[in-house]
Order: sequence, then C-alpha cells, then structure tokens
Amino acid sequence: MPVYELECEGCSERFEELVSSAAEALVCPVCGSVRTRRLLSPVSAPSRQPRGARVRSGESHRREREAARGERLAETKRKRASGEL
Repeated sequence: MPVYELECEGCSERFEELVSSAAEALVCPVCGSVRTRRLLSPVSAPSRQPRGARVRSGESHRREREAARGERLAETKRKRASGEL
C-alpha cells in the first residue's frame, strides 16, 4: 500500500495517508471533510554511489583514523622515552 500526500479542500490541511487501492474517499483528520485530493509529490532520484579517486569507503576512513592514532601514540612514546614529556 502506498503512502499518498493529500490536501483537504475545506481547510487546506495537508496530510499523508497509507491508502489501499480499494479506498475511495479519505477523511481529513482536522475537519472531517471528505473533500480531499491527492497531491503529486516529487520523486526522489535513485541513490548513486559516485565513482572516482575522491570516493572512499567507510572501511578506508576507519583504517586511516586508526593509522593516524597509531602514529600519534608512537610519537608520544618516543617523546616520553627521550624525556621531552
């Protein structure tokens, strides 16, 4: 069953309703009028995964964060060993 966006012609209230194909008149939840009309809703474009060198997966982001953290820890250990900290 699709979800339709509707508008009441009596009170101009907009609402969404889960509608079966056999449904005829829908009632406005605000004023109770049966004078409702279905609105045309914009359709969202299908999601696409962009391609190219700048696209990285979540896994590659995680590996980069872990590598940077490891480098910071190694730098801190080196400074502690040399007495800088």
